[in-house]
Amino acid sequence: MATLVRWEPFREIATLQNEMSRLMNSVMSANGETSTRTWVPAVDVWEKEDELVYAFDLPGIPEEKISVEFEDGALIVSGDRERAQEVSDESLYRFERRFGSFSRTVGLPQGVTEDSISADYHDGVLEVHVKKPEQPKPRRIEIGTNDTKTIEGTAKKK
Repeated sequence: MATLVRWEPFREIATLQNEMSRLMNSVMSANGETSTRTWVPAVDVWEKEDELVYAFDLPGIPEEKISVEFEDGALIVSGDRERAQEVSDESLYRFERRFGSFSRTVGLPQGVTEDSISADYHDGVLEVHVKKPEQPKPRRIEIGTNDTKTIEGTAKKK
């Protein structure tokens, strides 16, 4: 039996954007380039009635090391996570946590202004709330307002 699942375009866009960011990050590191961006934080995006919420996982980063900027219709979150302690090579078994600088750019809907963005940071999660821009309402256009009548596909003056 088939199950119907509601299509959520913002989820699809967020997944695609996350995968593209990770791909670009791996390509940059595979080229042997010494880039200052060594990792890309994961982000969840969900939609509420009047806003979009972006939640970035930034564990272990103090609030003062995180920057949130709005430029050319995009949200740019960047920062730096430092290694808390040095571990000697003899006792290091596995190294999976990423350290260093990061930057993550997320495109925002057209019409968003700086005043409609707010951010809150708790327990290693940065939540950025973006109020949805007001959508333009359709305008009704009257037919025959130029003093003409349409009769069988031809316009005739009154």
